[in-house]
Amino acid sequence: MAESGAVWLYEAGIGEDRAALVVDGRIVEARIALPDALRLGTVAQARLVETLPGQAGRLDIAGREAMIARVPGGVTQGARLMVEIVREAIPEAGRPKPARAVATDKMPADGPDLFTRLGAGGVPVRQIAAHAPDDLEAAGWSELLEEATSGEIAFPLGNLRLSPTPAMTLFDVDGPPPLAPLALAAATAVAHAVRRHGIGGSIGIDFPTLPDKATRQVVAEAIDAALPQPFERTAVNGFGFLQIVRPRPRASLPELLRADPVGAAARATLRRLEREPPGAPRRHRLPPAVYDRLMAEHAWMAALSRRTGLIPQLERA
Repeated sequence: MAESGAVWLYEAGIGEDRAALVVDGRIVEARIALPDALRLGTVAQARLVETLPGQAGRLDIAGREAMIARVPGGVTQGARLMVEIVREAIPEAGRPKPARAVATDKMPADGPDLFTRLGAGGVPVRQIAAHAPDDLEAAGWSELLEEATSGEIAFPLGNLRLSPTPAMTLFDVDGPPPLAPLALAAATAVAHAVRRHGIGGSIGIDFPTLPDKATRQVVAEAIDAALPQPFERTAVNGFGFLQIVRPRPRASLPELLRADPVGAAARATLRRLEREPPGAPRRHRLPPAVYDRLMAEHAWMAALSRRTGLIPQLERA
């Protein structure tokens, strides 16, 4: 979906790269990429660590785990083979999903990083610097992170509760009657949230119960109008439930941030510290967990000092 005046704002942060597609001053899509991940499209040599039932296998790729659904014939445990990453790792509570790979005869290559992916999409990309005005924040970056971590999303007629689960990402619609306009507004709000947070895989929406079939059809068509392809969906059933299935090449923002909330808070703190204007107080009191994480991430702190020319005085609150 290409909108007039759209621009990607890209920031090479400390501990993460981040970007937002901004249209009319608001974020319509957002991305966060962490370093050292097995990126989609990476071609690398792997070692078959374990054979699994059904011709599947567990791989080691330079110390990182991946799964392959079909081990090529003749490849035995301990052998090496060339593979391509076709889905990045998905963090899930209690059962993280490793990256998924397929065998290939391609030459080794790194998968495209976030900046390269953005540039290939045909939308202008503008890199923003820490000393420049914070256009990312002005477009709603902090509010976006709050949505992803809390799951609370307000829209004009009610509220959504976003809940990632191992089976699917669920949206619960809440709001006062009349129920038909509530459900219609919620359908558009859910479609926008799915796009904004990069949610893929199976998505369930629990609308209010709508006994009228024609109204349920209008609600489903509102999803079609607001959510870019590709996706498939069911109708809204008599209990108000609709399911969407989208491609899932990588983790959504809620999955990524909730998998390591302390790390996410620490990286957000680094972003704020990097943007402190000259002459601002150098002493900062931080929540204990965030302070401990920053003290353990020596590379992050070194990058902050290198970028700002200062060593902030951090204290546990």
